[in-house]
Amino acid sequence: MIKKFIPSTLIGRSIIIIFVPIIILVLLTSLVFYQTSWSIISKRLTESVVADINVLVKLIDVNLENYALEIANKDFKMDIKIIDGEVIDPLSINLNRGILSRRLEQSLSNLKKPFVYDLSNLENGALIKIQLNNKLLIINVDKDRVYSQTAFVFLLWMIFASLILLFLSYFLMNKQLKPLKRLAIIAETFGRGLDAPELKSVGAYEIRQTSQAFNQMRTRINRFLKQRTDMLAGVSHDLRTPLTRMKLQVSLIKDKKAKSELELDINEMTAMLDSYVSFVKTESPETIENIVINDLIKDCAKNFDRSKYKIQINEKNTIQTSGRPIQLKRAFQNIINNSKRYGDKIIINIYLNADGCNIEINDNGPGIPKESFEDVFKPFFTLDPSRNKLKGESGLGLTITRDIIRSHGGEIKLGKSQLGGLKLSVLLPI
Repeated sequence: MIKKFIPSTLIGRSIIIIFVPIIILVLLTSLVFYQTSWSIISKRLTESVVADINVLVKLIDVNLENYALEIANKDFKMDIKIIDGEVIDPLSINLNRGILSRRLEQSLSNLKKPFVYDLSNLENGALIKIQLNNKLLIINVDKDRVYSQTAFVFLLWMIFASLILLFLSYFLMNKQLKPLKRLAIIAETFGRGLDAPELKSVGAYEIRQTSQAFNQMRTRINRFLKQRTDMLAGVSHDLRTPLTRMKLQVSLIKDKKAKSELELDINEMTAMLDSYVSFVKTESPETIENIVINDLIKDCAKNFDRSKYKIQINEKNTIQTSGRPIQLKRAFQNIINNSKRYGDKIIINIYLNADGCNIEINDNGPGIPKESFEDVFKPFFTLDPSRNKLKGESGLGLTITRDIIRSHGGEIKLGKSQLGGLKLSVLLPI
């Protein structure tokens, strides 16, 4: 239940960490102030008012009513009326609540005379009625005599200061967290295989350390990828020269059986080298362009022999995104070629959901055992025990495909097809 009310962002949680203690401090201060200082102030004000009322009562008792009216108005900030023959209603009840009401009631009790009071309309003053033998004294005490606004001004200032602190905390924390937001954006860009700029080391010491660590990691990964690509490109290039010489020498062999076996080996090596070159091409830079996934899939399937293969493309949505078109086309072409190699019926579903763009390729081939789902993505792995590369199984097709998909921030998964064979699900961000 508590997690529902806690912000998910770092700045929100930081503000709570800073501001909750301030709120607790304000509440405790207000409570202590209300129970002590405000109580003392109310007691002193009401005692002062009742002391003045006591003077007026004594003047009225000695028949100095006119003098009492004069000093009440001029000196005591009170408006009084004296009504002969009027009595207080014995059913009158003081319904006022709060510290001020209790303190006024305690002070008026010291007069030893029947009384009622009304604080419900304090802006117009406190109304007090006191029974004096056969006379009723009605007093309207000025608000400033019984009520101190400075106490509430103090509380308002505390609340206002807390709001200012909240605003300053948000502003300063937001400034400190900007480098982290930039780090998240650049890390996401780099993770999708795009060109990510170097992160500037700004902000707090810990954030600068994180930025420097990310820059070093980025440099090491780029260096590793370049070394791997250069190595594969060099090996593929160097092997083609002796392979060409071997082809020329084989053509001179008269033994047909030996010649046939050597040609099979040479063709197998050629297929392997072609796969390596294709793998290297996925690492080469390519301009990012706007892509319509539907058109890309249709382009991959347009060269099918419709007399041998049945292919169905279900388009629930037309999906526009950005990426490297040549690489993506190579990835989908690899998947469709695999399906074509082992089956003759293919269903492709293209749709959007909350996660992004989904492309499902289903075939009616023999499928892949569930325990081998992860192994088929490993370089040079093949399910064919004979490892016959002439079938097109170089062991790099799905490795290249997953590298391309992941470089675009996506993922590829295997599953059971609705046709009984293999289903490859590709998820790409929009």
